[in-house]
Amino acid sequence: MIRVEAVWLAIDPLDMRSGSEAALARVVHVFGAARPHHAYLFANRLKVLVHDGIGVWLAARRLNQGKFVWPKDTAGTLALTRAQLDALVLGLPWQRIGEAGVITVL
Repeated sequence: MIRVEAVWLAIDPLDMRSGSEAALARVVHVFGAARPHHAYLFANRLKVLVHDGIGVWLAARRLNQGKFVWPKDTAGTLALTRAQLDALVLGLPWQRIGEAGVITVL
């Protein structure tokens, strides 16, 4: 599968109709560059762009029930851990996942 060493979340949404070129341009604008083996997520629904060192992968996720949990701030970017990413894609409250999978109260 695709190797991901770092996960970044842009709190500003990305138009879900965007293709890979528009999403890549947005990653460069928001994060300054698309680095190999980094995943870039956009908050509104879930759209992720991953640079694998050769090209880019673009994927979208929609939940059948419930909704994704997004930060309350409406601008900026965040670094996520792999555990937080795993929780986010399942629609779980990923902000409560701390170091080593320990759940903390916010």
